[in-house]
Amino acid sequence: MTNQQIAQAFSRHDFASTYPYLSDTIRWNLIGSQLLTGTQSIITACEQSAAYLQTVTTTFDKFLVLSTENNIVIDSLSTYADGEHQLSKVASCDWYRFENGKLAEITSYTIEIND
Repeated sequence: MTNQQIAQAFSRHDFASTYPYLSDTIRWNLIGSQLLTGTQSIITACEQSAAYLQTVTTTFDKFLVLSTENNIVIDSLSTYADGEHQLSKVASCDWYRFENGKLAEITSYTIEIND
């Protein structure tokens, strides 16, 4: 996978396909929430998120990608619908930084949007 494909897969919640590309020293800074470090910490968080995402339907209302060779930024707006048709909208901006062919750092800004 290219750097852009890795970043897009991660932002589209296809986490497992990105695991082989994670640096051993990866850092994921979830701004305002937590800082995760190391491959296993990232995978654990992704698996927890994936479990939740199996209970909702996700629609990407916006998915913009800006890229350079080693930096990818994805600005997205997603709508999540649960089994009771309760909706939530989330705006996110994820910055992916690559080093030596591996995903080295993710910085995520996320906020729930009230209609």
